[in-house]
Amino acid sequence: MTVFGPIGFAAPWLLLALIALPILCLILRAIPPAPIRQRFPGVALLLGLQDNEAVSDRTPWWLLLLRMLAVAAMIIGLSGPVLNPGDQAEAGDGPLLIVLDGSWAGAGQWPRQIEAVEAELRRAGAAGREVAMLQLSMPEAAVFQAANTLIPRLPGILPMPWQPADTNTVLDRLPEGGFETVWFSDGLAYPDQTTLLEGLEARGPVRVVQSGVDVVALAPAAYLDGVVELTARRAMEGPERSVTILAQGRDPAGNAAVLATANAVFEAGKTEAGTALSLPSELRARVTRFEVQRARSAGAVTLVDDSLRRREVALIAGRAGREGLELLSPLHYLERALEPTADLLNGSLSDILPANPDVIVLADVATLADGEAEAIADWVENGGLLLRFAGPRVAASDISRSTEDPLMPVRLRSGGRSVGGAMSWGSPKTLAPFRENSPFFGLDLPSDVAVTAQVMAQPDPTLAERVIAELSDGTPLVTRKRSGQGQIVLFHVTANAEWSSLPLSGLFVEMLERLAISSTAASPAAEDLEGTIWTPQIVMDAFGTLRDAGAMPGVPGPQLVNDPAGPSLLPGVYVSGDRSLARNVLTADDVLTPAEWPPRIPVSGLTIAPQQPLGGLLLAMAIGLLVLDVIASLALSGRLTGGLRGSRTAAIGIALLLSMPTPQAEAQQNVDAALAAASELALAYVITGNKNVDEIAEAGLRGLSDTLFFRTSVEPSTPIGVNLETDELAFFPLLYWPITPDQPRPSQDAYTKLNDYLRSGGLILFDTRDADVASFGAASANGRKLRDLAAALDIPALEPVPRDHVLTRTFYLLQDFPGRHVQGDIWVEAAPPGAEQVEGMPFRNLNDGVTPVVIGGNDWASAWAVTATGQSMLPVGRGLGGERQRELAYRFGVNLVMHVLTGNYKSDQVHVPALLDRLGQ
Repeated sequence: MTVFGPIGFAAPWLLLALIALPILCLILRAIPPAPIRQRFPGVALLLGLQDNEAVSDRTPWWLLLLRMLAVAAMIIGLSGPVLNPGDQAEAGDGPLLIVLDGSWAGAGQWPRQIEAVEAELRRAGAAGREVAMLQLSMPEAAVFQAANTLIPRLPGILPMPWQPADTNTVLDRLPEGGFETVWFSDGLAYPDQTTLLEGLEARGPVRVVQSGVDVVALAPAAYLDGVVELTARRAMEGPERSVTILAQGRDPAGNAAVLATANAVFEAGKTEAGTALSLPSELRARVTRFEVQRARSAGAVTLVDDSLRRREVALIAGRAGREGLELLSPLHYLERALEPTADLLNGSLSDILPANPDVIVLADVATLADGEAEAIADWVENGGLLLRFAGPRVAASDISRSTEDPLMPVRLRSGGRSVGGAMSWGSPKTLAPFRENSPFFGLDLPSDVAVTAQVMAQPDPTLAERVIAELSDGTPLVTRKRSGQGQIVLFHVTANAEWSSLPLSGLFVEMLERLAISSTAASPAAEDLEGTIWTPQIVMDAFGTLRDAGAMPGVPGPQLVNDPAGPSLLPGVYVSGDRSLARNVLTADDVLTPAEWPPRIPVSGLTIAPQQPLGGLLLAMAIGLLVLDVIASLALSGRLTGGLRGSRTAAIGIALLLSMPTPQAEAQQNVDAALAAASELALAYVITGNKNVDEIAEAGLRGLSDTLFFRTSVEPSTPIGVNLETDELAFFPLLYWPITPDQPRPSQDAYTKLNDYLRSGGLILFDTRDADVASFGAASANGRKLRDLAAALDIPALEPVPRDHVLTRTFYLLQDFPGRHVQGDIWVEAAPPGAEQVEGMPFRNLNDGVTPVVIGGNDWASAWAVTATGQSMLPVGRGLGGERQRELAYRFGVNLVMHVLTGNYKSDQVHVPALLDRLGQ
């Protein structure tokens, strides 16, 4: 291809024909030879007459220009002109390696980056070059292949929520031999980036494509001095800039909502901006994450864990501290240990229990009133943590002696054990190393911690599994038992220093943290998490989207803190027992450094204009100019009826004719739409003409498609709205048809397509959306409209979904099929009259086909509907019960799609007895 400025020519030799234009000009301008003048007297009779068909003796200049332009447009169009052909001199002609950082920093510009990669691949394909691709955040062996084979893979390439991999790993995956490299950078520098650049330069020239958009990220939120401190960082210094930070969480009804906002301002030339949010404890406890508004990146999201949520701890002692002896107060050391990291509550149990604290501490409290004991037991059953400490009162009482007290983890022996006592020690005892199943496993044992007295646990078959800390002689120091959703923990020593030096040590604070009684504002150190396993609860992708972690394996505590994020350590929230820890993309100490490239490396932006062939446009222009030439020539010769007015009308008519879409163009558009629908599985909905209903239907199928993607092997593409009159239905396994009273009745041709669709295995989900006001039938306007619409359809006999229908078990085990409403019956194809239950099986031997229709009115699309950001669009029910109802709606949708795709394969289990019988023979 030969390039002249922004235009290239595939066949530049055809441009030589432009040299013939001057010759053509001379031919067209040629004047006929002058006539011979002779006198003839009869000519006098013609004087005064006008010739209406006069012919010019030379071609007008404007008509000559029109013809020259038509010929020039035809010559240039045939030479294969291309707009924005790229820099051919820079492109080279050997193998090409495309390298992508592919990290969270490029997620915000990922669509533009993929478009630029596609443009690079198309240029390489036009030049006949082989191409290999290498994503640094997920490196795989790069193999050279035809450029056109890589283009279909681009939609499946996604950024990762971590930085590029180790340089040595990347260098090992480079292809052999020399090649040119185009490096698509995310704009951030990372370790060993220079080493990788040198390794690529050793194989051939390198050029960099990099967006000029600044990268903005959030450091983990910190709770200090009663406010939530937020820090935003950017990679490049620049002018003053303000960013909005959103506090995302759940409202009292359990729905996702923005709970608070704050603005952080980057001063000119600064790369860090801070702000603070003052939130009440109840609101702070409902925050799940902070994010930079309109920044689609995992780095712009910081997840929240226990470090932000200060627990409410109620402290109750069996006796008050004596005046002048504060250090002997049962609560003194607890208050000092918990004040920095927890909200302390003081008062009587009757005042504290209605506040529903997270933890209740009973320090040397032996007996409780019956009403108090029952109230505490109910509170523990619902998830509370009761922490008890021994003391003289507990040792002297008969609590949990003959039988285990419900508010004690173990039975106790009478009296106690102390140095010099009846059950004496020769010397104070130290702590034994913590067992692996103990929440304290991994904590260092100070050598100066000694115990001089304790209450003894009564030997019991369950004692061994309830001991979580013991002394060097094997006697229990801390015991624990589960009770409902909560737990009860007993320290067999006092909360002050009377019986041991444990409250004087840092180990005491660490043990309280391990029990999730307190939370620390700082990130825990690796040694503090030694011996713990943390299970991912939710994880985050590079775009900052959260999803359930599913069955991902747990991570050892030190690795969670120290190891870099990667495929086995995704950013997210991890839990261990009752504690949670957020692993964010950025740590508190991370700094964003912009990528800097040596002067020898050419760097360009992401804005790469796509190649655009101009040949067709120029040839169409040439045809149009020639048509105008014909019209002008006829007009000049007087052969157009109606004179100039007729010529104008004809010109306008031809211009409109040329601008109208051709049947071939419309056919091509239909083919493209069909190919798009057939290339991937897509759910479809019937366009009703009601804008609000159609938007909810599309959003509902989008939410169901996302659910299928994350929970099953089905990966639907974007939902498609279908027009029953014009669109082909065979490409869609499921058609969602919301009923509105005013939607038009389909034509006979549309009904023919619908019946063919139902007979060929398609399924239509009719949703009257009125189960809150009417049951199935004609009791509502939507029900009457459904009867009218379905009258011309070939629908078999129907029945309410039986308990053994395959829809109840295709993926989830279901008994109800709620949507936004829950009252409506669901109707499906009736089972054959002869269907009988097989002996030993819980269901009948039903037909092997798929029910062609499912009819109901629970408004499933509203329950499935999500916004473009993945949040629920419409409320369902109230609070947690509503979220449970929405979850069941999603499960019904999954079962329905699985039923369409797999048929009644689950009913094949009825053949098991026959198969076993035959195998036995």
